Amino acid sequence: MIADDSSGVRRAFTDLVQSDSRMAVVGEAANGREAVSTVIAKRPDVVLMDIEMPLMSGLDAAREILEALDQVRIIMVTTFDLDEYVYEALRIGVSGFLLKNAPADELLRGIATVHQGNAMLAPEITSRLMARFSVRRQPDPSPFANGVLTPREHEVTVLVARGLSNAEIAAELYVSRETAKTYVSRILVKLGLRDRTQLAVRAHEAGLLRTGR
Repeated sequence: MIADDSSGVRRAFTDLVQSDSRMAVVGEAANGREAVSTVIAKRPDVVLMDIEMPLMSGLDAAREILEALDQVRIIMVTTFDLDEYVYEALRIGVSGFLLKNAPADELLRGIATVHQGNAMLAPEITSRLMARFSVRRQPDPSPFANGVLTPREHEVTVLVARGLSNAEIAAELYVSRETAKTYVSRILVKLGLRDRTQLAVRAHEAGLLRTGR
């Protein structure tokens, strides 16, 4: 589903998405409120959501959608590069973001990526984004308090927040890639998070990279 207040943008995205035989556009929305109601009615797998829309911002719409339908994946589409809106979007569980002027193949690849359950942010972008904005917040260690994670899981969490892939985590800890993947999956379940990007946000906010603990 495509949510953007510009009919031209919606038309361009629709033509692009439907040029790929694996995909179909099941609905459109011109404002945030319409986006929420359309997603709930149509139940799309992936939503392309503009950040700035009338009546309700894309950020607020995404928040409502993710609270109502956990299985929907949202990609925020923005004209801003690594702004604070993007940080907040990742924090609430959005699966990634794209710039509106991104190449066509990047957009299609992004949709496929989040549909498969992965976050659509390169590790180096995630790390830079988290470092830029989380330092402005007071550390909040509560998600990691009370021994909810084992020492090894804490270690893996810090590596995820540093932007390491599963293969790089495996090399760092001298374990198999499958073991690293299992650690990450277990951590996400324990903390009730959607993906590793959201985990990176929580880790930075908790100050785990500042304390090394």
